[in-house]
Amino acid sequence: MAVTDFTPTYKQPHFLPSQLSSLSTRLYTTRSRALRPFPRRNNARVCCSVAPNQVQVPVAPSVGKKGECYGVFCLTYDLKAAEETKSWKSLINIAVSGAAGMISNHLLFKIQQWLSSSQLASGEVFGPDQPIALKLLGSERSFQALEGVAMELEDSLYPLLREVSIGIDPYDLFQDAEWALLIGAKPRGPGMERAGLLDINGQIFAEQGKALNAVASRNVKVIVVGNPCNTNALICMKNAPNIPAKNFHALTRLDENRAKCQLALKAGVFYDKVSNMTIWGNHSTTQVPDFLNARIMGLPVKDVIKDSKWLEKDFTEDVQKRGGVLIKKWGRSSGASTAVSIVDAIRSLVTPTREGDWFSTGVYTNGNPYGIAEDIVFSMPCRSKGDGDYELVKDVLIDDFLHERIKKSEAELLAEKRCVAHLTGEGNAYCDLPGDTMLPGEQ
Repeated sequence: MAVTDFTPTYKQPHFLPSQLSSLSTRLYTTRSRALRPFPRRNNARVCCSVAPNQVQVPVAPSVGKKGECYGVFCLTYDLKAAEETKSWKSLINIAVSGAAGMISNHLLFKIQQWLSSSQLASGEVFGPDQPIALKLLGSERSFQALEGVAMELEDSLYPLLREVSIGIDPYDLFQDAEWALLIGAKPRGPGMERAGLLDINGQIFAEQGKALNAVASRNVKVIVVGNPCNTNALICMKNAPNIPAKNFHALTRLDENRAKCQLALKAGVFYDKVSNMTIWGNHSTTQVPDFLNARIMGLPVKDVIKDSKWLEKDFTEDVQKRGGVLIKKWGRSSGASTAVSIVDAIRSLVTPTREGDWFSTGVYTNGNPYGIAEDIVFSMPCRSKGDGDYELVKDVLIDDFLHERIKKSEAELLAEKRCVAHLTGEGNAYCDLPGDTMLPGEQ
């Protein structure tokens, strides 16, 4: 074969066919080690010759403990040079926990598809010129599946995906993270009390909060998906005192999307005609889909849908219980729609909110204008200028019906907070949960 000139990031030794299996194993079994781009070596030449009993293959250079890389991502890109060009932005580090699970699987490829789409509008998601590094956190039990996820990312040839790290240690994987998408959590098993779920998952998010506090970017944006997500977000935030409390979010965007769908179906319009949809409160069956302030084709919902009984009962309950119904129909919890809603939540923070509209996200209540108890994470209406930050919407109506239901969700979150006091540094915990309100889809 002809001699090829290029500037590789590796040396080119000879290997016998019998050695290839062990080589492949070394390339594809990296635990808890972040990927780092390797410096190019000037004026290197590689001769690709094939003899009957030997084959040349590229291998990563041998480096220190934290310098080992995963597969192709250590071989291909001169990231430093790419960052210096005028047409490319600086690398964004995105950490994802529970990365071997179904939601994450949908999410990782959804992000890449939108990033690499040539039809993206300017600024959508992170933008078509935004390279990213994925830091994928799993567990000992899920590590082999995590390797499979990394292999699929390799094989998809995403041009904006510059690094992939996989591992089981959040202190390694959250290093310099600018976005942390915390999906991994234990599902509620048969016979498990809600208090038990709060404690088990709370410990996971307490540890992840400490890791973020220690090694993540000081302005990292954190979106908590693992349930109970509102209280888990509070636990994570309390264990990360060096990160602004405003940067923590509990995912209620899927509930917002579900509410928009139901209103559109009832009104006989496409869902893009529904705006100003708020989900108030907890991501549980006490959540409050707000039809009072929502709009259809720019008109108040009540002016378009005259059936008040449907709005107050059927609509509200359909949104609250949608996840459980989906499980009964399909035999599994929502994965793809949850992944879409995570991307929607990110996009709402990195693109300016359309004039007059808003979006829902669970955020810290301190200083809120609605009279909601402080020091909890509560879903409320927000707007963003597209800089990753947000502001609470002040011009909303709250009537007696809405106020009563908001207070019920508030009471539930205050009880959950008392139940995890030992994880937030607020003393001994005690649980007096007001009934056993199942999370959407928990059953």
